[in-house]
Amino acid sequence: MCKLCAYAETVIRLCAKLAHTMSASDDPRRVHFQSPEYLVDRLDAIAELFDKDRTDLLVDAIREYIEDTADSETFQELVATKYYDDQLEFETVKQLVGAETAQRLRLLKANLEAEPLDLATPDDVDVYDGDVTTVETGDDDR
Repeated sequence: MCKLCAYAETVIRLCAKLAHTMSASDDPRRVHFQSPEYLVDRLDAIAELFDKDRTDLLVDAIREYIEDTADSETFQELVATKYYDDQLEFETVKQLVGAETAQRLRLLKANLEAEPLDLATPDDVDVYDGDVTTVETGDDDR
């Protein structure tokens, strides 16, 4: 790994760690939704079986679904595409895929948006080691 890549990886890790500690919140929020009755009945039966609260099971199920979805390659590609197309803000991306992946996407986006370097061809290097072959092309070969 080159020094630049190692530096970028360190910066991403530190930013992700800082963002996680700053935004971590376990404050509960009340959410109301409607569900088919048979699902609620099954959920209540499972909660009773495990001697748990219905809310705990719902939170666990939502957490697992979000983690599975966020780890999906298809999901991450969709998030990246929408972010690169300016359809998602960075904070939303961070919520969807996590701070570390969001930072990586931000760096890649900045790199994609940067102007290419205008570097001249080196004069002092013979990349062909003196064995240059030229090819004549006709007008219809172009």
